[in-house]
Amino acid sequence: MSHLEQSFSVRFQYKIFFTTSLFKRSNPTLLNFFSEQPSEVRKILFVVDQQVAEAHPNLLEDIETYFNQIKPINLVKDILIVPGGEVSKNDVYYFNQVIEAVNVYGIDRHSYIAAIGGGAVLDMVGYAATVAHRGVKQIRIPTTVLSQNDSGIGVKNGINYKGKKNFVGTFSPPAAVFNDNQFLLTLSDRDYRSGIAEAIKVALIKDYDFFVWLENNADALVKRHVESMDYLIKRCAQLHLEHIGGADPFETGSARPLDFGHWSAHKIEQLSDFAITHGEAVAMGIALDSAYSFLLGWLREDKLLRVLNLLKQLSFDIINSHIQINDLASPVLIGLTEFQEHLGGKLTITLLTDLGQKAEVNEMIHPMLVKASHYVTAYVRDCLITSDNK
Repeated sequence: MSHLEQSFSVRFQYKIFFTTSLFKRSNPTLLNFFSEQPSEVRKILFVVDQQVAEAHPNLLEDIETYFNQIKPINLVKDILIVPGGEVSKNDVYYFNQVIEAVNVYGIDRHSYIAAIGGGAVLDMVGYAATVAHRGVKQIRIPTTVLSQNDSGIGVKNGINYKGKKNFVGTFSPPAAVFNDNQFLLTLSDRDYRSGIAEAIKVALIKDYDFFVWLENNADALVKRHVESMDYLIKRCAQLHLEHIGGADPFETGSARPLDFGHWSAHKIEQLSDFAITHGEAVAMGIALDSAYSFLLGWLREDKLLRVLNLLKQLSFDIINSHIQINDLASPVLIGLTEFQEHLGGKLTITLLTDLGQKAEVNEMIHPMLVKASHYVTAYVRDCLITSDNK
């Protein structure tokens, strides 16, 4: 018997830029980026989140004006507008729209597709860019706290399919990411707060000092203090990138340490028909898995209460009906099976051994999850009683 064998590695590199007013003519960030790229004539197709376009009525004109000064890049004048939020990932129609635009406007592998929007739009456009011509260069311009500090700076793309979150997708790094803090100014308080959940998550599993910073700056974040949010986004992005550049960036194993609190979050989003945002669902999942870590004997109760107090201070609803596990038939428990199925292999769940430290388990004890859910519910109710008695 004989055989042939092939082995090679591919190096990926991309930059995340932090800036203000990206499309202001005096801002050289984009101009400098394209001047450093190969010089052959290229095209760029923009796909914009409809909610962002409505919140920034001069955006499309600003894009056209800006690219008039970048001669090597030919801007496709017809900018594609797609719905924001999970709608863009739930309906394959919008994915097909992007593919059709690639075909109509002759976008090739030396061209760019730039997505401006929240994480869902970036996921969908990134998936289309990856499969068109087996890979068109993608540029991400995230416009929410959540996408600027987590999803928009990573390597995942995808759409929801068969009723499952991110059932179809790819791992494909962007050519570059541009975080513009001006886009955050028009977010609702709910969307602004939602993205902070991912910062809490990554602090809990990776960086105790960052968790303390979040505790100390929670009020400033609620009041939308710009410098505080700038720091949060940059530090959170840095911690996510350190993991992505580690041993398993494309998740070939069965562990997803960055998905602490996510096994239930993904199911909660689906159960709510995506009325609950990803960040809100993650906050619920963090509360549940932190309480479970305490009941398992891994996390001290005083430290669990610090986690719950921070979530409460940021006004997260952590006892929504979709997260409550009242018995072994509670729908959210199906999320454990789907979480395992998504990667294959053993069920692997990240839990806390301390603030800033994590460990993994390969099973979740369902009766203990019921107790963890009851603990969180009792905590919130006790807080309400205390508040009412003041």
